[in-house]
Amino acid sequence: MNSITYAAVFQQELDKQMTAEAVTAWMDENSGLAKYSGGNEIKIPKLSLDGLANYSRANGFQKGKLSLAWETRTMRMDRGRSFTLDKNDVDESNFSLAAGTVMGEFQKVQVVPEVDAYRISQLFQSAGDNKRTYTPAASSIFKELKADIAAVQDKIGSGEPLVIMMSIPVAIILDTNDSVSRQLSVGDFRTGEISTQVKMVDQHPILLVPSARMKSAYTFWNGEADASTGEDSTKVYTDKAAGGFEAASGAKEINWIICARNAPIGVCKTDTVRIFAPAENPTADAWKIDYRKYHDVWVPDNKVNGLFVNYKA
Repeated sequence: MNSITYAAVFQQELDKQMTAEAVTAWMDENSGLAKYSGGNEIKIPKLSLDGLANYSRANGFQKGKLSLAWETRTMRMDRGRSFTLDKNDVDESNFSLAAGTVMGEFQKVQVVPEVDAYRISQLFQSAGDNKRTYTPAASSIFKELKADIAAVQDKIGSGEPLVIMMSIPVAIILDTNDSVSRQLSVGDFRTGEISTQVKMVDQHPILLVPSARMKSAYTFWNGEADASTGEDSTKVYTDKAAGGFEAASGAKEINWIICARNAPIGVCKTDTVRIFAPAENPTADAWKIDYRKYHDVWVPDNKVNGLFVNYKA
């Protein structure tokens, strides 16, 4: 198997893993509304329509305005990493297994949490005034959750499917009240070809999110090495150089986000995974794997009412 074939296989499997493990993967379903042709630009549709007017028996229908505009957006998150596997540590016969394990672990531990955290923090910002503070307590949490659901439905109607993303510690509080747990049902939540069993309130699925991904703001490190000391092999890598992300100073802890399923447009594209065999690698006698990820999320102006955030004061 050559490096081009390896890359195609890895990219397909990594995309499947994102769908299966990212809590926010369901947002990608709405990207079908957008135009994406590669790179970091995407076109988002914005539709506006006039309301009803009186019908005239003499003149018939009054003309209305229909406007479909395409807004070009630039994906703000352009992230990547390059890894090497020394030729002596892995030969071609087991490269696929070794590289698959490495990249699968990298995406699970680093990429999936970052994409989730970024999207959730962006929803917090997009919600505008559609948010409020609350300190979760077993005696009141169900009442407060129902009130927030009602607040969304009062604006967009009760027929729109909603998704509830809830911090795991908060979900435990919800479960500690026996009378509440009896009012929760269990049902299927499907993302692409992946179906999972989740708890539901009024048929709205509750997706559990690790609390580290439920913050209002994050710092995403640029991953540049500190070159002030030593040679390449002995550089001191600070936390920033290690890449990744962490909650920003003063970030709010989000209890839950209630979101109309059709509101957020998520895009998460793995740019072509590049694999170089040792003979193709000009800098080392090693396999080289380049991984690049474009991702972002938007909530169109006419969908903001389908979004509500509850967070701790």
